[in-house]
Amino acid sequence: MTIQSTAADFLAAAEPMQGVEVERLVELAYAPPQPQDGRGHLLDLYVPAGGGPYPLAIWTSGSAFRSDEGKQGAAEVAAALNPAGYAVAGVSVRASGQAVFPAQVHDVKAAVRWLRANAARHRLDAGRFAVMGNSSGGWVATMAALTGDVPELEGEVGVVGPSSRVQAAVDLYGPTDFLQMDAHMPPGAREEFNALLGLSDCHDDPLSPESRLMGGPIREHREAVALANPVTHVTAGMPPLLIVHGRADRLVPEHQSALLFEAVAARNGTALFYSIPELGHEHSFLTDPARAEGHVARWTRAGHRGLLTDAPPPTWETVERFVRAALGSPAARGDEMATA
Repeated sequence: MTIQSTAADFLAAAEPMQGVEVERLVELAYAPPQPQDGRGHLLDLYVPAGGGPYPLAIWTSGSAFRSDEGKQGAAEVAAALNPAGYAVAGVSVRASGQAVFPAQVHDVKAAVRWLRANAARHRLDAGRFAVMGNSSGGWVATMAALTGDVPELEGEVGVVGPSSRVQAAVDLYGPTDFLQMDAHMPPGAREEFNALLGLSDCHDDPLSPESRLMGGPIREHREAVALANPVTHVTAGMPPLLIVHGRADRLVPEHQSALLFEAVAARNGTALFYSIPELGHEHSFLTDPARAEGHVARWTRAGHRGLLTDAPPPTWETVERFVRAALGSPAARGDEMATA
């Protein structure tokens, strides 16, 4: 069913961003290192000086699952969101060469639990956490958002006990169904992908990023691939999800995000999906609205869906407005997690 909706239904009213002093805490261990010299269990915190508690944006950068330094991309996020009254955590998870799936999901959920357990110490609002990332980091963020408190994917990394649920998620061109990636690669992109990574069979290759994450060829690990598919975990009670993907992406086809959006719509969840015609595998649009020229924004909520004809370009301001609308006020969220 299609009904009319406006940007105001999904984006909180804009507020001016102000300069702010920031307390930066780096190299915080949310769990013991695995392996011993690994960096996949570290996080950095950027918290506005004084005041609080602040809602928290958790960021992890993509790397085709090959790096354990995902927290490095958080400085850009903090520069955009600290002035708007958010704390930011840059979270690293283990690389596929250090541990295979579901280790990366266990890691990000352990980071969420650690941050919630230490919320009072770091002036964080434990009931208002959002998670976000790009590319494979977008996959990490989406899996964290859709599997909060799911016992089979909780793991035993780090702090146990606090909830791993988050209240909003931002997925920038992350993969979903690994088995459908090759069929939807743009013309010529398969050959480029193979040349870039030294492969012969694109995402289906036994040495592709997705196969390395699964611990073997994805076509031979279908059960694990299904468990690693965010679409598998979509429910009506999922947190609101902002998805952005370029139609000219030659590494992760835009169809991957379309699959996620359609699953959210089918299960009566809430999502806002920006599709950008000429954009590749990048998020330059966050600081340069011109890069999002021609964007189309589709929305779904409670079984309804449609086009958001007045949607602003997906800049950092738009991301912040979406997250603020999703998180709501402390009073609206209640304090059940503040003591978790």
